[in-house]
Amino acid sequence: MKKFFGFALLVALTMMGMSCGSSPSSSVSTGGGGGSNPQAAVFMTGEDAPLASVVSFNVTLNSVTLNGQDGTTATVISSSNPVTVDFARLIGLRSPLSFNSVKPDTYVSATFVMANPVVDYITLTPSPALSTLTGTFPSNQNPYTLTVMFPTSMVVSSNGLAGLKMEMDIRQSLATDGSGNLVITNNTVAVTPVIYIKATHATDPDGQVTDLTGGLVSASAANNNFVIQGPYGRQLTVDVNSDTQFNSGWSINNLATPAIIGVQGYFQADGTLLAQGVEVITTSHSFLSGRVLALGSDGSGGTNVTLWVGETGADMVSDIDTIMTIDVPQAVTDYEVCFFDNALTQFVFSGPSDLLVGQRIFIGGDYSNPTFTPTMISLRRQGVYGMLNTGSVTVSDGNAGVFTLANNGLVGYSTGGIVTVDTFNATVFINLTGLSQLQSETTAIPIEARGLFLKDPTTGNPTFYAGLVSTPPQSASK
Repeated sequence: MKKFFGFALLVALTMMGMSCGSSPSSSVSTGGGGGSNPQAAVFMTGEDAPLASVVSFNVTLNSVTLNGQDGTTATVISSSNPVTVDFARLIGLRSPLSFNSVKPDTYVSATFVMANPVVDYITLTPSPALSTLTGTFPSNQNPYTLTVMFPTSMVVSSNGLAGLKMEMDIRQSLATDGSGNLVITNNTVAVTPVIYIKATHATDPDGQVTDLTGGLVSASAANNNFVIQGPYGRQLTVDVNSDTQFNSGWSINNLATPAIIGVQGYFQADGTLLAQGVEVITTSHSFLSGRVLALGSDGSGGTNVTLWVGETGADMVSDIDTIMTIDVPQAVTDYEVCFFDNALTQFVFSGPSDLLVGQRIFIGGDYSNPTFTPTMISLRRQGVYGMLNTGSVTVSDGNAGVFTLANNGLVGYSTGGIVTVDTFNATVFINLTGLSQLQSETTAIPIEARGLFLKDPTTGNPTFYAGLVSTPPQSASK
């Protein structure tokens, strides 16, 4: 029975596109011929390294500029079109931030101009409570400028496409005490940004877009594409082909508004995304998405879900960055797992008993101000960060096995501080040779995993099923 469920989860993780693409790369040199006015392009993605209890870390990127070895510069994010990013939402996930034409060159660093940091953090006892803090940059600079060196230069050739991966290390960026707790003074916290950058290919495991959800704007079966209103105010065109996996019952031929769509894939040279997976999450206009903070009974057979809300539909935007308790009636039976929609879903996530504190979920429904009525719940991918417990690694076959992490965040709260992580032969390891390297570690090292947080179908214990396991980058500028 255990083997059956392991296979089912492996299918789920494989469908999430975690093993696609070539090996990770530290530099990029792509493209073909020149032409009279050769150009290239750079896409930029963002993710984070989390800090316990911090559920939101909003920073406005006023601009991002690449610096060439010959003194030239290229704009990735323009000051005329700044982007506000919630880095804490991107634990182990990767969201598209920009796409721009640039001059072919060898780029050695990137300059970030940042403004208006805001931090939301959660306390769970005696009941979930949210506090919002104003961040202050060094010397009270706002905006604040930081130049970060590439560990290996980004080489962008004529007509080429390169990727800039940015990771905000929240753990090191926010002032903490010796126990890892935020140092708060007059409702402010000191922010000294620590950013890692890396050049990558669009199809590399660390270059792919793994977290893109938006409202469907239009669809064209004739052109094999659709347009979604994505994060940060951008509309993105998404191409599909014969290899694109749709969830059950959907295809490019029957996409229609309204719909909330999830996409995983990679950038193409013209700025469109090629979808490896497309998920129609719901055909409702209204939704809430975020982290589960508490669970209870509504007294009539239904379930109370206390949620930190990180995303909503346009009609509920005022509820973003709040804590809400949602009554989920017993009549709600539509429980789904992202990019995993088949008969096996009922064995891993089929009802309120499968909900866990710490899970990232999407709740679709109907909204008539001020009442939100749920009609479906979807379990979403998420990340977990912690220190490896040495001696906990068991290798079953290749990269299939298990290890545990010490974690004091929401997932750790649900598991008593020790998170069990299951891996598979399809699990992608970044900055690691594989599970055997973890088995040989004699000291605790930081580990970040991306996947699904579920109850083990055999034991009922909360378990993190990982499609990607990585260690943080080894260098950064501060």
